[in-house]
Amino acid sequence: MKQEKKIKMGILGAGKIAGKMADTVQRLKDVEIYAIASRNLGKAQEFANKHGIRRSYGSYEEMAQDKDIDLVYIATPHSEHYKNMILCLNHQKHVLCEKAFTINAIQAREVMILAKEKNCFLMEAMWTRFHPFTKQVKTCLEEGIIGEMKWMEANYGFYSMNTERMYRPELAGGALLDLGIYPLTAVSLLFGDHPVHVDTRGILTELGVDARSQTVLTYADGKMAVVSTSIDSFSDGKIRIYGTKGFAEIDGVANWEGMRVYDSQRKQVAVFERPEQISGYEYEVEAACKAIREGKLECAGMPHSQTLYMMEQMDSLRRTWGMRYPMET
Repeated sequence: MKQEKKIKMGILGAGKIAGKMADTVQRLKDVEIYAIASRNLGKAQEFANKHGIRRSYGSYEEMAQDKDIDLVYIATPHSEHYKNMILCLNHQKHVLCEKAFTINAIQAREVMILAKEKNCFLMEAMWTRFHPFTKQVKTCLEEGIIGEMKWMEANYGFYSMNTERMYRPELAGGALLDLGIYPLTAVSLLFGDHPVHVDTRGILTELGVDARSQTVLTYADGKMAVVSTSIDSFSDGKIRIYGTKGFAEIDGVANWEGMRVYDSQRKQVAVFERPEQISGYEYEVEAACKAIREGKLECAGMPHSQTLYMMEQMDSLRRTWGMRYPMET
């Protein structure tokens, strides 16, 4: 049987997440980290040497023009995702873009339209949705391990006011796009989409980005979810789900680590632990490569419609808070 040719991936942006992705992909058999691009050639070369990458580029445009690259992983600040994706798609590159996909739904729609025009695969790198453990936990809860789920809480907060990309409005900073998307995704996975009512309050910094927020989502069947996120304080980063027969606590909001289950007497009755993984990034990469090999333009695990829904939801929250980015018109 003829072995399929490896998919050659280029990474756009040479930061911490890019390094984690490079280390992960080096352990996969069907995809190769082939090139790295940074706005600083020296930084790109240093990254390439560290991770054993063949080609390094001092501009994003140069890498986009490399005809040997099949797939580009975009790991730049949120503010840059839109133009980075446009650049890559216009050079016929398939794209896997870090969350948050764009700064708003308007940008997301435009990129999706272009991807279809160019016949290119496009996916948001929302790794949580691809983890086998996420699916295991979801199945256990849906099968009634705590009875009927009634309400949940999900929080994610780090003190990040010393990190420029987290607090600068021109970099699309703030808690929501970087951290808040994870508890919102947890609610989407466990309770579904399209709540009938949303109550939200955001506290903005002097520069105009959200320092912290809390949102209550109410569903047609009476379920309620509380989402909290912050960049000016720490949280325990847990998901708690409460049901008619007990409750469950999940460690980790982005990369679920384990779940403890308690009965109606608050006695621990079950423990689930996440299986060993490389980093957690491998599952989204494998799903993207599989879809590309099958000639698909979207991935069932994170279709364009889901990305667009999440962007619209975050747009709505920001409107309520009176928060706009300087690049929005």
